[in-house]
Amino acid sequence: MKMGKRTLAAVLACTLLTLTACSGGTKTTQSPSTQASAQKDGINIYVGTTIFSGSLDPVKGGMSYGYSFTNCALLKVDKDSKYVGDMATDWKVSDDALTYTFQLRKDVKFTDGSDFTADDVVFTYQTVKDHQAENEKADLTQLASVSKTDDYTVEFKLSEPYSPFLDTVAMLGIVPSDAYDSKTFDQKPIGTGPWKIVQYDANQQIIVEANKDYYQGAPAIKKVTLVDMDADAALSAAQSGQLDVVMVGPNYASEKVSGMTMESLKTMDIRMMSLPVLPEQTAKDKDGKEVKVGNNVTSDKAVREALAIGLDRKTIIQNAFNGIGKPACGFTTNLLWANGESYDDNRVDEAKKLLDDAGWKDGGDGVREKNGVKCEFNVIAASSDKDRYLLATAVAENAKNLGIKIDVVSKTWDEILTAQGTDSVMWGWGQFSPTVLVSLFDSDKFLSGGYDNVVGYKNAEVDGLINQALSANSQDKAIAYWKQVQEKGNQDYPYLYLVNIEHCYFVSDKLDISTGTQIAHPHGHGSPIICNMKDWKLK
Repeated sequence: MKMGKRTLAAVLACTLLTLTACSGGTKTTQSPSTQASAQKDGINIYVGTTIFSGSLDPVKGGMSYGYSFTNCALLKVDKDSKYVGDMATDWKVSDDALTYTFQLRKDVKFTDGSDFTADDVVFTYQTVKDHQAENEKADLTQLASVSKTDDYTVEFKLSEPYSPFLDTVAMLGIVPSDAYDSKTFDQKPIGTGPWKIVQYDANQQIIVEANKDYYQGAPAIKKVTLVDMDADAALSAAQSGQLDVVMVGPNYASEKVSGMTMESLKTMDIRMMSLPVLPEQTAKDKDGKEVKVGNNVTSDKAVREALAIGLDRKTIIQNAFNGIGKPACGFTTNLLWANGESYDDNRVDEAKKLLDDAGWKDGGDGVREKNGVKCEFNVIAASSDKDRYLLATAVAENAKNLGIKIDVVSKTWDEILTAQGTDSVMWGWGQFSPTVLVSLFDSDKFLSGGYDNVVGYKNAEVDGLINQALSANSQDKAIAYWKQVQEKGNQDYPYLYLVNIEHCYFVSDKLDISTGTQIAHPHGHGSPIICNMKDWKLK
């Protein structure tokens, strides 16, 4: 159970002066705000609950958002969404795209004092490959072998060309070969990053301290306490001066918090609706089980296209998110492989003509009909995400202008798995790897399980472009193919792109979070703000 408002102050008070868990003992503490002000070395932050929801072990996929925290990867993402060296100083790819060679950084130590060498890289990758089912984020299925050439050179051999391999490399933090422990690393991984975890209290807090041996120099702030609580309690804590950073939904962005300033940070995080392209039918999933798929309304391309060009995204964003976010017609230009598609929307008359020409006529109640079928369908918003529900509601209201009735439904993710083949779903996507496009457009992914290609999209030309992108022998060639995948696939409007969201945080006026070194946030539900926490400073 997460902390409520009444327990927050007690937990924070117990954590700020001691590195032991609250035990009800007699030790006294200062209040969090007084302590931070007095010592100038510690802050308390709320960045959502994602960081608490799973293992922190890189071998199991922990903290794989494309930036360093406790465990550095060979590569990292810079503020321009380009890969640069982290634990690697240089790398090269063979002409046949089957061999990747990395030169490693020297004189780097893990937080336990041991040296970082090629043995640690080989161990990390081999362990992930041997336990691939535990780490779906680092896909090493194309990795044939990994070996060291010397103490600071590592060679990877692929079984076939796989251009997203560098994306995987940037997502996989390195663990020490001689100190790795699968159980311990869930909460206290040992790494080479700017922070080391000194205390982890489940459902309460994670306390990290600056790594004095970090290769770029120890962070200026010596200690950070990340707290786990519900969003409303976090806002109350910020208002009472107990938090220095607090993530909030865009609907709270107009709130005023004394001593804090609202920061809305750019992301690569897109909100979009899936629109099933097949008419209603029964099909067999990967296990041979018969399932219902398709939708007799969204399967009409005229309906999908009318929504794409006829909705007023600016109004939708204003109504759902207080105007915070950018209208999206595709994936954001914050991604190198995105085609940056844009077009004018709110073309209501043109959208209406599309529907008219396709036989969707006004049924007399403001909702169009065709052959006795009303132009009406469900959009599902996850019950755990209020912002998606608000967005879906704003879309439904705007779609009335076109004569399309959208019914907003709230379901759990387990329920969504059952309904996603027949109903529209409000999705969130945003990652550095272009493999998201495989999930969305590859016909082989339909009915393969999970959340892949839920719309039933099939296009042989797009499938071919995906294969060319995956097998390209250079990043530039791969990016060119990925852009064509989007260009061709989006012409069929299987997905309704709505908004490139911005992540909102109240930040203490005494804290500089160095927004100039922030990366474009991936889909991380709040925690990506810590990507540059090593650069933060107390004023």
